[in-house]
Amino acid sequence: MKKLIATLKNIWSIEELRKRILFTLMLVAFYRIGCYITLPGIDPNRLALESTQNGGLLGLFNMFAGGAFLRASVFALGVMPYISASIFMQLAGIVVPQIAKMQREDSGRRKINQYTRYLTVIVTAFQASAYVAYLHNQTGRAIVPEFGTFMFWLSTVVVLTAGTLFVMWMGEKITDKGIGNGTSLIIMVGILARLPHSLGQEFDARNLGGGGGLLIFLIELAVFIGVVVGLILLTQGTRKIPLNYARRIIGSSNAAKEVSGSRDFIPLKVNSAGVMPIIFAQAIMFIPATLVGFSNNDSAQGIAKSLSDHTSLVYNLIYAVLVIAFTYFYTALIFNPSEMADNLKRNNSFIPGVKPGEPTANYIATIMDRITLPGATFLAVAGILPGIAALLGVTSGFASFFGGTSMLIGVGVILDTLQQIESHLLMRQYDGLMTSGRITGRQAVSSRPIV
Repeated sequence: MKKLIATLKNIWSIEELRKRILFTLMLVAFYRIGCYITLPGIDPNRLALESTQNGGLLGLFNMFAGGAFLRASVFALGVMPYISASIFMQLAGIVVPQIAKMQREDSGRRKINQYTRYLTVIVTAFQASAYVAYLHNQTGRAIVPEFGTFMFWLSTVVVLTAGTLFVMWMGEKITDKGIGNGTSLIIMVGILARLPHSLGQEFDARNLGGGGGLLIFLIELAVFIGVVVGLILLTQGTRKIPLNYARRIIGSSNAAKEVSGSRDFIPLKVNSAGVMPIIFAQAIMFIPATLVGFSNNDSAQGIAKSLSDHTSLVYNLIYAVLVIAFTYFYTALIFNPSEMADNLKRNNSFIPGVKPGEPTANYIATIMDRITLPGATFLAVAGILPGIAALLGVTSGFASFFGGTSMLIGVGVILDTLQQIESHLLMRQYDGLMTSGRITGRQAVSSRPIV
């Protein structure tokens, strides 16, 4: 406890870090307030909060928007359009050589960021139009009739687009002037904001609904803590490849100095794909139910129902296979062993016992393939844990925190934020947050997507 108090005092004594934390908290507070401001033309008294479908693709949107999607808030779309645009530009850099070249240059990256913002406006306007149709179908009685159909559509599209751009701006400001990882931090705050309410629901279900009493609730909390610890290990797990540097000559010919070779290592992430495979797998699992919605075939309806029930055996098996497949696919997209081998060669470094060039690339690729399998397996287990928890009687709200997208994003962003704070402490020669070693975030050793 004394160590914690001393660490908090050290954090508060660093003026720059204190200003960054307060600035971040201020913008996060603005975001959470905006999540409760209803769109113009919507009567909040007639709007049944959280009454619509909490699962499926809409449930995923609502999770990323911090619950604002189902509240018909001005931040209903959150940062999802910006994430979609960022992922599109990231994948375009793999397919289009000109964009890949721009990503390696500072001026090119600034242009890509500008293009991403333009694309965000287009994606937001499209999703806002679809959201208007959703509001008419799900909460039509909450729309004020006197507002007018066209005026409601126009105002909603404009307000939602402005809201998404404002959230995107807040994320960028948190990254620049706050404690970093602005967009991811906003998503994490929206996700974890549901945790106290979910804990309260689970406590009431166990104590008031005849669910086994306080003992079962404490056991669930212990399992929840164990899942969080496992996700931390999955996020921070690395395979270190030893690395040697050749002897180098530093200085001019008159004052040349020979520097002896040093040793280092290449840390390869066990789960370098992060949460993206789970998001892709969930999107694929939503497709059958969406397509069947346009059909009246009874057999197709039954198949779609089994593929949308996250507690069924068929759903979890297919979902786990998709997570593993997408982990390998996304890792292959973001990880380039040939480029890494070329960088090692240019820096006069080599892996002991492995020739530079193509043999080094093949060696790194082989190691990456081997460690991706256990990482993908554990990621698949984390993805199906919420369904298993719901099958065992945990309420749907609390079950969503037993792994899955929610906790993977939450754990990853918290580790990144703690790493930023620890870096500020170590720069001022204070002790770090942990005595057993430095905190390793998601972005410490690999290039990661926005979430």
